[in-house]
Amino acid sequence: MPISVRYHFTQRFSVSAQVAFDWCTDFDSRDHILMGDKKAERQINFFADGVVILRDSFHNVAETIEKQKLVLLFPSKYKWTSTHLEGPNKHSQFLYQITPHGKGASILTFTALHIEYDEKADAKLLAERLCEEDACAWKLLAAAMAEDEKHIGAN
Repeated sequence: MPISVRYHFTQRFSVSAQVAFDWCTDFDSRDHILMGDKKAERQINFFADGVVILRDSFHNVAETIEKQKLVLLFPSKYKWTSTHLEGPNKHSQFLYQITPHGKGASILTFTALHIEYDEKADAKLLAERLCEEDACAWKLLAAAMAEDEKHIGAN
């Protein structure tokens, strides 16, 4: 039986909630480059109003890993969900909520429900590792977002 692993964290952004939401839900494949995966590919299907299907392919020496995600957007609340439909984390769901935090800043609250199919995995250790990895990834994204906003604001 799969293991349910839950964790959460927050990340501060140095941009407004609207700018952060727009940047985070752009879904271009540049996100993978920021994470160090230059070979990753993304297909974006704007399925219906507020519904996006993302198909990501990650290539390494041994294999290609494909993930398909259903993303539901709630722009007026600066919120979205991402549910894995296919791939190694099938049925995992991630919740994202951005809230304003003073003038020109915002906070992302990230909540994860990771489904682990290795029944021998230690859920507590896995939650700690995944939380640390995801929080580090969002630190990189926050820095890239701030840099993008600095260049856009200069134009």
